[in-house]
Amino acid sequence: MSTTKTIQSALISVFSKDGLEPIVRKLHEQNVTLYSTGGTEDFIKNLGIPVVPVEDITSFPEILGGRVKTLHPKIFGGILNRQDNESDVQQMKEFDIPQIDLVIVDLYPFEKTVASGASEQDIIEKIDIGGISLIRAGAKNFKDTVIVASVNEYRLLLDLITEQNGATTLENRRLLATKAFHVSSHYDGAIFNYFNTDETIYKESIADGQVLRYGENPHQKGFFFGDFDAMFKKVHGKELSYNNLLDVDAAVNLISEFKTDGPTFAILKHNNACGLASRKTISEAYLAALACDPTSAFGGVLIANTKIDLATAQEINKLFCEVVIAPAYDDEAITVLQEKKNRIILVQNEVELPSRQVRTCLNGLLIQDRNNITDTKEHLKTVTITEPTASEIEDLIFASKICKNTKSNTIVFAKNGTLISSGTGQTSRVDALVQAVDKAKAFGFDLTGASMASDAFFPFPDCVELAKKAGITAVIQPGGSIKDELSINYCNENNLAMVFTGTRHFKH
Repeated sequence: MSTTKTIQSALISVFSKDGLEPIVRKLHEQNVTLYSTGGTEDFIKNLGIPVVPVEDITSFPEILGGRVKTLHPKIFGGILNRQDNESDVQQMKEFDIPQIDLVIVDLYPFEKTVASGASEQDIIEKIDIGGISLIRAGAKNFKDTVIVASVNEYRLLLDLITEQNGATTLENRRLLATKAFHVSSHYDGAIFNYFNTDETIYKESIADGQVLRYGENPHQKGFFFGDFDAMFKKVHGKELSYNNLLDVDAAVNLISEFKTDGPTFAILKHNNACGLASRKTISEAYLAALACDPTSAFGGVLIANTKIDLATAQEINKLFCEVVIAPAYDDEAITVLQEKKNRIILVQNEVELPSRQVRTCLNGLLIQDRNNITDTKEHLKTVTITEPTASEIEDLIFASKICKNTKSNTIVFAKNGTLISSGTGQTSRVDALVQAVDKAKAFGFDLTGASMASDAFFPFPDCVELAKKAGITAVIQPGGSIKDELSINYCNENNLAMVFTGTRHFKH
């Protein structure tokens, strides 16, 4: 039997009629018999095209307020029969079941209804039964049946039946079946997640994926699954790479810590801040952030917590950078930043980030709650005789926000609302501190009177000893070591102020 089949009959039952008219007209032009229900039936009639009500096949009306329309052996027999199976062919004749070659169906908007804040009763009514059954039936029998389960496939279907004069190949039908199973599995996943309260069960389905140029390295394939356009408006530049996206993610998480602060600018490289400063104007903040480490800033990702004006854009334009992100830009600033052809310019929208973080691990996944704790003055407990000054408290909080968003082990030095230097991703906290001291010296920063943040406690007093020698006067750390007293005693003996937060901020 030929694997190419010509559509002679179609069942159409959709919630949304957008984009349906050209398909209906083309099917009618090709003398396809149309079957339909309810609102779709009326839609087809209003086009002046003949349509057979499903009730005429089933001899049974819609019941239960429309909950049951197509659930009938004569409908599903028409979809599921195997045309190369003699028993099926005989039963089709015996029970007078019409052949259905094409099924066009969509599903009630369950996710949109949940997102709208509708009542549970309204949400339950948007759990599709007949539609999901039609999709599964048509997709299962792709050898003989064409299934179109989403308006996203209307263009594909129209092109196929136009170019092939109503015929489809086995490859065409298999492709549409695959897309249909994607629709049904995504839909079922959304319903499950609405009901699920068991945190040990994880299901996630993202409908739209983006193919990237490559992954971390050119020999690796890369993909992004998510709604990038919901988070950003891209106004200029090349396509974002895998590494760009990782840096953008790090930048968004970092700047969110300073969302309610004054003008703040951050520069990131390889997911870590290499420059960050808060000032009276965003231009001043950028210049101060750049001065932290102008070497690492080359090719970095830049992000601001407020509008970028012309003066700031003119300064940024002197630097080679991959991405610039801000909640808004002056028109003149956009014009200046667009002078570099490949520079990516993003407008950040107000979008709530996922409450949980997911990463692959071994042959499975690791999932955790997002680290939503940001250290504030209210969290601080002074554990030394010397108390931090008001300005030191400001710098301690400032440094802690950066520390939280830097790879462990990490040490961060801050002074006057400026990141002075940091030691990142080291195997020992002492190494991280030494790295931060050396980096500060390399760029000519005086650490006298600076504040220090650590993402975890000090098991020994060696870190505070080194910090004191470097000129640090105040320290913020979570506390919790059985040897906390060793560090506290050293600070008391050397007039260092130290506060505990009670919250560790590892970031691996």
